[in-house]
Amino acid sequence: MDKGLLAYLLIPLLSAVIIPFAARSRARLADILANVTLLAGLLNLAWLALRPSVIAGGFADIPGDGFSLLLVGAVYLVGLCVTFFSAWFMEDGQANRPAYYSLILASVSAMTGVVTTTDFFTLYVFIEVLAVTSFALITTDESTKGIEGALKYFFLTFPASALIIVGISILMLSLGSLSFETLRIFMASDVPPGPVTFAAALIMLGFLIKSGVVPFHAWTPDAYQGAYAPVSAHLAGIVTKISGVYAVVKLATLLRFFDGRAAALSEMLMFLGLLSIAVGALAALRQKDFKRMLAFSSISQVGYIVLAAGLGTPLAIMGAIFHLVNHATFKTVLFLNSASLEKSAGTTDMEKLGGMEHSMPWTSWTSVIALLSTAGVPPLSGFWSKLLIILALWEAGLRGYAALALLFSLVTLAYFMVMQRKVFFGKKTQAAESAPEVGAPLLAPVVLMSALIVALGLLFPYFYAYAKMVAERILL
Repeated sequence: MDKGLLAYLLIPLLSAVIIPFAARSRARLADILANVTLLAGLLNLAWLALRPSVIAGGFADIPGDGFSLLLVGAVYLVGLCVTFFSAWFMEDGQANRPAYYSLILASVSAMTGVVTTTDFFTLYVFIEVLAVTSFALITTDESTKGIEGALKYFFLTFPASALIIVGISILMLSLGSLSFETLRIFMASDVPPGPVTFAAALIMLGFLIKSGVVPFHAWTPDAYQGAYAPVSAHLAGIVTKISGVYAVVKLATLLRFFDGRAAALSEMLMFLGLLSIAVGALAALRQKDFKRMLAFSSISQVGYIVLAAGLGTPLAIMGAIFHLVNHATFKTVLFLNSASLEKSAGTTDMEKLGGMEHSMPWTSWTSVIALLSTAGVPPLSGFWSKLLIILALWEAGLRGYAALALLFSLVTLAYFMVMQRKVFFGKKTQAAESAPEVGAPLLAPVVLMSALIVALGLLFPYFYAYAKMVAERILL
């Protein structure tokens, strides 16, 4: 484990333990403790990564491999947005506030452990801790849909855990070690992969299920739609990306796909990535519920990351890393705004919404920024990450994959234009007449994330230098 980032795991875990005792008689104190913990961590991470000496040195002095630091920052940012939003969204007596924030902080700690560990067994332990906290969070408001979504999440991802632990066992028997470095060295040698490739295939299959990649996506729409509204943003924005997608990208770099090793796994990953892009986009076109459309859109966007990871070249890995970060920003905005719509208008049924731009302009326009970034419209951040992935495919001679990735990006734009017309810019409905804009505290996280989406797009050359450094370090 990267010892330089260990504090970012331990501090939220300590806060998660303290909150139930400190906020026993004053539930609102849980809001303060959770937000202060995450804000302090995020500010410290920003200082660590954005010091003038670090930037001037081309990020050479960045802690660890840079990938871990970047993802810890994304975890803290999304976690802070969700806890701050929840503090004003959650009504008194609606849920057990101390337990809710303890679960959020425990999941932040687990995700930090996932992205900073250096061996497969510890990775598995943190993934399972994250699964337990996610299961509990989905049922926060104890609704029927929440319980149903949680059960589907548990039962449909349970086989994934079994596959991962079996794969880890075979890996241990084959290599005598579970460290990432041992696998990296083995795959760089001339020894035939044999059982190691089989073990890696089982582990990767388990993480693909946890990622919600097609055809293992059945649990995703129900879990996202049924979860307590802010929890949907937490799940879609960062949890499933860390519990599944991150591990897929990490494993792809260790297996050295760019050297032509484990070619069958590489091809399988690219095929499933493209399949997810297509199925997610086409399914999103048919949805009538805002949150369910966003869930299928997440499946499609995860497909781009998996496709790039399967290719495994430095440029593809750069695109995968950047799109992983972008996904955390634009999906958090969209799911938090769906929560605002649900709170103000009482529904996320797009047939009952319409003309919301008039009554909820801030919610509407931040959603437009996020959806345009998702669709890859320049100069927003999503455009650059998709461009890197498509260029990587073209450069590798995979012209068909590149063309289809571009085509389904246009499909993404199409279904979001339909959603935009139905929800925000269509004819005013009764909901639009009676639904006021949510307060500034609920808008603050989405405005922050929307500004970040624009900034990452406009300042792409700086982020490109960072992503290039990260890709080079993890592919050495």
